[in-house]
Amino acid sequence: MLPTRPTPTQPWALELEHDIAGLSRNKERWLRLPIADKIHYARSLLAGIVRTAPGQVQAACEAKGVPFDSPLAGEDWIGGPYIVARSLRLLIKSLEDLREDGHIRMDPSRVRRGLDGRTVVDVFPLSIYDRLLYPGFEAQVWMQPGVTPEDLSENMGGVYTATDPKPGVALVLGAGNVASIAPLDVVHKLFFEGHVAILKLNPVNDYLGPFFEDAFTEMIRDGFVRIVTGAADVGSFLCRHAGIDEVHITGSSRTHDLIVWGSGEDAAKRKAAGTPLLTKPITSELGNVSPMIVLPGDWSRSELRFQAENLVTQMTQNCGFNCNATKVIVTHESWSQRRALLDEIRDLLRRLPARPAYYPGAADRQARFVAAHAGAELLGDTGGGALATALIAGLDPSDDHLAFREESFCAVTCETGLPGTDAADFLRTAVAFCNDRLYGTLNAGLVVDPRSRRKLRAEVDRAIADLRYGAVGVNQWPAMAFAFASTPWGAFPGHTLEDIQSGIGTVHNTFLFNHPEKSVVEGPFRVFPKPPWFVSHKNAHAVGRRLVAFEADPSASKLPGIILAAMRG
Repeated sequence: MLPTRPTPTQPWALELEHDIAGLSRNKERWLRLPIADKIHYARSLLAGIVRTAPGQVQAACEAKGVPFDSPLAGEDWIGGPYIVARSLRLLIKSLEDLREDGHIRMDPSRVRRGLDGRTVVDVFPLSIYDRLLYPGFEAQVWMQPGVTPEDLSENMGGVYTATDPKPGVALVLGAGNVASIAPLDVVHKLFFEGHVAILKLNPVNDYLGPFFEDAFTEMIRDGFVRIVTGAADVGSFLCRHAGIDEVHITGSSRTHDLIVWGSGEDAAKRKAAGTPLLTKPITSELGNVSPMIVLPGDWSRSELRFQAENLVTQMTQNCGFNCNATKVIVTHESWSQRRALLDEIRDLLRRLPARPAYYPGAADRQARFVAAHAGAELLGDTGGGALATALIAGLDPSDDHLAFREESFCAVTCETGLPGTDAADFLRTAVAFCNDRLYGTLNAGLVVDPRSRRKLRAEVDRAIADLRYGAVGVNQWPAMAFAFASTPWGAFPGHTLEDIQSGIGTVHNTFLFNHPEKSVVEGPFRVFPKPPWFVSHKNAHAVGRRLVAFEADPSASKLPGIILAAMRG
């Protein structure tokens, strides 16, 4: 067993001791800092994120083997500085409410009771800008049982409305796949929990370190944030250090369990006995075997094509290295257009441009999944270090497939057909299948055409309520709940250290809800112009760059440029 306070024997350990000591000296000061001062730091960070955005995106493109001036760079504009900037802008608004009123303002017309009496809050769109940039999109946050519309304001505010908040030093173990994750995890610790933070970057994307240090420069200067790099030994040292009060990780359940329980036979014994090696609090976001339920309908050719592009985006965006990538497409086994949808998906996958599979171990993981499933198809170009996408169609839903119980974290997606006497019966079966058979509770989705939506409104509403996932997307990628920021992101509540699945806790959450249960995002069945996050968008890099500039200082004058760039996709 590792000692509680490792003995520093290497230069990096001495530097970390110094960093932790500095954070410890300042944790009480950060907790008690006036909200006006925290608003200043948040504004400084927003300006820093926007200032460093071009360099950050260019570095990411170079690391991933993607041309900076190509549409694929749009993934890093949108998945990096855009999401961080939007989150900070909305967070600043909540902090200003707290400074001026002592609580976060919420229009009562946005709050209602949903199915089962759950309190539901409309959190998107928030402005005319949202309506123009995301026409037809809506989002709600469902609260955990016990939160009522009458006492919602008492369940908002995080550390600012807590009765006896405690200072702390938080260790954030950053994700290696998406550039917005690590800084926003730090923002959550700072501004929701009131803790200072040390961010340990993942070796896969530690090239972002200089840009994050520049963006966080004022909080680093004043002793509230530290950013470090290193391998697993650095992470282990930090996790076990007595000066670290809590840990947050975005990554895999394997890494989480290694931190909490250790390795080998001793880890199994500790888990069985409920005596973790890590005794300090740990929160986490650990991925998902993400399902997308497709309700049967009578779709036009253009509708089939759009939804195929939608699904292919969810499968392959960022080379499939996303915790919210669609891994299981759930269809009605007798749907007359099931084969047509799969053929459209195949056609799109074959025509996607090759791009290097940059995340370590991807080829081995994909090979393992392909070997475990007879009939796997490899679709797409494999030149220049690229991996073709593995599509595994027609899996028997009654079997215990690897693809149902483990996230591949690479370009692998399966499809399975479920029975049902009609669409409503299929939908009930599909929800139960996702809840009970697939690993994880991070996000799930549902595709339903507007004609079926009108016919099955009550059944669809029931399905949304019954899906035990932290984010539910209707017609669009559930990852929009990650991007909108007003929608908390994390696993469905209820996991334990012994059965961690998709993790414990939430992040983002710019309204500072204390007890969210799930976020629900619903978009149109078809969107025009083509969404810039689609992998088939021809001008996503230009849209992403303009969106970052917009979040720095929203104005109507910037909207035509964004919309025109989007229409060129």
